[in-house]
Amino acid sequence: MWLCLAALVGLFYLLRWFRERQVVSHLRDKYVFITGCDSGFGNLLARQLDLRGLRVLAGCLTEKGAEQLRIQTSDRVETVILDVTKTESIAEATQWVKERVGDAGLWGLVNNAGISMPVGPNEWMTKQDFVKVLDVNLLGLIEVTLSLLSLVRKARGRVVNVSSIMGRLSFFGGGYCISKYGVEAFSDSLRRELSHFGVKVVMIEPGYFKTNVTNKEILSRTIQKLWDQANTEVKEFYGKKYLASYIRGTEDMEKMCSADLLLVTDCMEHALTACHPRTRYSAGWDAKLLYIPMSYMPTFLVDAMIYWKSTQLRKAI
Repeated sequence: MWLCLAALVGLFYLLRWFRERQVVSHLRDKYVFITGCDSGFGNLLARQLDLRGLRVLAGCLTEKGAEQLRIQTSDRVETVILDVTKTESIAEATQWVKERVGDAGLWGLVNNAGISMPVGPNEWMTKQDFVKVLDVNLLGLIEVTLSLLSLVRKARGRVVNVSSIMGRLSFFGGGYCISKYGVEAFSDSLRRELSHFGVKVVMIEPGYFKTNVTNKEILSRTIQKLWDQANTEVKEFYGKKYLASYIRGTEDMEKMCSADLLLVTDCMEHALTACHPRTRYSAGWDAKLLYIPMSYMPTFLVDAMIYWKSTQLRKAI
């Protein structure tokens, strides 16, 4: 019995491997629009797809980021300034994309732009602290998608949304985890709606990687700023020992981060170039072996694991 079960599992993975190896034809004729290409995953993906021969339309927040990307890539890569929090900027970028793709439509939309700060204890924050992150990571992603969806539908292409393992497990306060839970929900509903039209919607769920999102200096400054803006009652309740422990925790978190961003961009590339992409890609061994399994565990067990892992914070209380 066990031998038959092992054979069936092996056959399943063999068939899946064969299916996922099939590549979309005429890649050099296809356009992909990526947001957040100044640095990190978006910048690396733009360069990676350029080497693959696709026509890349890269949205950058700054002219400096756009110029650096143009220097690093071929003339197949074109850049546009895009602030995903501003409707006017999205409208201008949408028109720019329409002029370039023409009747071919847009094969791929990669919603990569994102920020993490501020993160910290929820009680230290204001509504505006949450809004700042949600505007970029969720509302900006939704508006960009809705603006370009007709072009993706015309090409019967793909929407690739960058979520996170924090879209499955909420480890800290602030807008980041909330925004990624929202990305998961939006992507699920969009995938089901667009499946009738041949459009595929994919989520990338990275674990911890070394980008600006996980930079310990930026995180430490942000947490200190949150502490400074908190009212007297909150400061007295938590105390400076808690603040110091929280900051040390962010420094420890950076040690867990992988520097191999290709683990993420390879998932993105596969989602755009494979005939049969996956619905979700778990990028990084921490995501595959720890955080994704944790997301299926009973809540009380996950809470207990996180509680006992937070040794420094417990000692500071």
